[in-house]
Amino acid sequence: MAYTTIDKPSDYFNTVLRSGLYGGSDTAFTVGFQPDLIWDKRRSGTSVHALFDSVRGFGSSGKVLYSNTADAEATNALIKSVSSTGFTVTASSDNTGTLVDWCWKAGTTASGTTNGSKAYSYSASPDAGFSVVTYTGNATAGHLIPHGMGKVPRLIHIKSRGDDNGWTSGSIASASAWNDHGYLHLANAFGTDANQFGATPDATNFRLGTGTGTNGNNGTRVAYCFADVQGYQKIGKFSGNANADGTFVYCGFKPRWIMIKGLNVARNWGMNDTKRSPINQTQDSLYANVSDAETGSGNYIDFLSNGFKLRDSALTMNGSYNYLFHAIAENPFVTSTGVPATAR
Repeated sequence: MAYTTIDKPSDYFNTVLRSGLYGGSDTAFTVGFQPDLIWDKRRSGTSVHALFDSVRGFGSSGKVLYSNTADAEATNALIKSVSSTGFTVTASSDNTGTLVDWCWKAGTTASGTTNGSKAYSYSASPDAGFSVVTYTGNATAGHLIPHGMGKVPRLIHIKSRGDDNGWTSGSIASASAWNDHGYLHLANAFGTDANQFGATPDATNFRLGTGTGTNGNNGTRVAYCFADVQGYQKIGKFSGNANADGTFVYCGFKPRWIMIKGLNVARNWGMNDTKRSPINQTQDSLYANVSDAETGSGNYIDFLSNGFKLRDSALTMNGSYNYLFHAIAENPFVTSTGVPATAR
């Protein structure tokens, strides 16, 4: 039995912890690959969650979107450049305190015209089940957007680039699957609206309805797409139990990073990882939809060799509700050569 096709998850996802540059020199950081998505957040104080990617562009004219706001895309030169091993941050008086950068690798690029006669481009990793897609909407149901993963997406975050239409997030994990959607910039529960996605994506395309959030006519959008990859990435749902002896969620790997969001209840998009919390229980949480500094209490999670277990009754992650989770591996439960992962 093959447990994984990725023995070294850090070849596709890695986390950088850094201190602000306080107006000093440009500084290079090693990731281990050339990043295609960099998600930057100050840990020590209030600040936006800044998302940069290779399809929209890095550098002096680089483009940024903020997961905690509905704001249109802005120009931001924070990520001065990327290389085959990492990225360089531009010196800035705004770049202070302690920060985290979550980095994803995609890499296979393509562009063309959709079935709705609109332009698209993507950078995708079929191996890791991840892609960054830009496209133009046409306000017509059945608009197919190629994503390049060769796998069926289970979670997609879409944001309008040119206006303040907020983030629209769809997932197979929701109660009515792709007839539902949530908002990455808001705590709102997922709700039903078949006009945003409206149909299940396939291994080639994701499908859009007539909704302005995902398919406004002639509006440009960016989509971040994620698919299950055995031993590396899993998107699913679990039911919380509102107990300190919390729910256990099987992933098939030891997680590095986990995002959790209430599906049928208004809760923040909580993010924990083993780089910021190197020993169990993890408790250093950031929330994708708010600008708050990192919190070090509540939302306790044990990261185990084959999944994770909630360790408190906090409603954000373990109330008596259904939750969406997105987990990425630190190690597969068992490598392709039969080496098992060890617990922390």
